[in-house]
Amino acid sequence: MNEFKDLDPILHSQLRLAVMSILISVKEAEFIYLKEKTNATAGNLSVQINKLKEAEYIEVIKQFKDNYPQTICKITKKGRKAFEEYVKAIQDYLKMGAKK
Repeated sequence: MNEFKDLDPILHSQLRLAVMSILISVKEAEFIYLKEKTNATAGNLSVQINKLKEAEYIEVIKQFKDNYPQTICKITKKGRKAFEEYVKAIQDYLKMGAKK
């Protein structure tokens, strides 16, 4: 294999990649938890979560808990597969770089 694969543009964003990295290791995460872990602003995180949702990489559940709105994010099968392929592509980049 000589060519560098294209990296998934959805995942090739620092904040979206951070969100996916968190979600890959937990069953689900609340918006506030993701906000704290990524140090993102609520507005920016909301935009990036919507992009991941539109790509069907995550599922977003909006509900109420103790009369307060709650947003929960879960990774989908498609999202897990895309994340694994992205990680493999990065590993391939690193291997090819080491060969030169």
